[in-house]
Amino acid sequence: MMHKKKKSLAAYPFLLPALISIAIVTCIPIIYTIVISFTNYNLYHIEEFSFIGIKNYLEVISGSIRAVFFPVLGWTIVFAALSTLGSYAIGMFLAVLLNNPHMKESKVYRSILIIPWALPATIAILAWQGLLNEQYGGINNLLHTLGLQTAIPWMTDVFWARFGIIMVNLWLGFPYMLNVCLGSLQSISTTYYEAAKIDGATKWQSFRNITFPLVFKVSVPLVVATFASNFNNFGNIYMITEGGPARLESQFAGYTDILASTTYKMTTWSNRYDLAATFSVFVFIIVGVLTLVNMNLSGSFKEAD
Repeated sequence: MMHKKKKSLAAYPFLLPALISIAIVTCIPIIYTIVISFTNYNLYHIEEFSFIGIKNYLEVISGSIRAVFFPVLGWTIVFAALSTLGSYAIGMFLAVLLNNPHMKESKVYRSILIIPWALPATIAILAWQGLLNEQYGGINNLLHTLGLQTAIPWMTDVFWARFGIIMVNLWLGFPYMLNVCLGSLQSISTTYYEAAKIDGATKWQSFRNITFPLVFKVSVPLVVATFASNFNNFGNIYMITEGGPARLESQFAGYTDILASTTYKMTTWSNRYDLAATFSVFVFIIVGVLTLVNMNLSGSFKEAD
């Protein structure tokens, strides 16, 4: 027992640099944000601010900020869910096609389809920003060339702005899901399909009863992690639409703003650090719950000898 305890103590000097880094980069900012959420630290109280208890939380849940928080939360969930499930569906569909042993060009197609994942995200998003421009964007110019005179209002119409954002996210996200599903498909034994074929199962029945359950079981932790990532996908939203079109009833959030971009605007545009910190705490709780779910699904908490 004493020998094991000495071994454990001997490990701490090696862990100390990492622990210090985690404390400085992660723990202290989280604690500071939580503290700020219980104060009135904003543009009017920068030098002299005071603790006001849970007033900010009540303001967000049942006060005037409620009209901003809940619509943005709803859109954030829809955006993350459609982006994640859509990317997974596209990745699964393409993985099943490319996993065909009779397709000799599958490696070429894989190389082409992985390009959105291989490109630097900033460059890809800026390219899409140009394509979605209403006046000189590539998509509207193509539609005009095809004889469609009406340009799609990608930046000014709520539906088309949200549709464009999700379309970009699907394009950026499906290559990752494609690789996840391909790896899972290649681990499935062919004996399952041979047995199903002998029993007279169709290809759809084989997919529904063999392929999908086995692939989804392996990939569900990655799907949950991707949902958490999309929940906080600030870059795609802000770089393409900056949260627009604007909401007339709110200065803090536009119709495509998610919680992360709304928090950013509260901080940099309105200097409402108190409300921004409160929003950050809510985001932290939601993403933290998703992370715990992900760890349970992936078996991270299970001890092994």
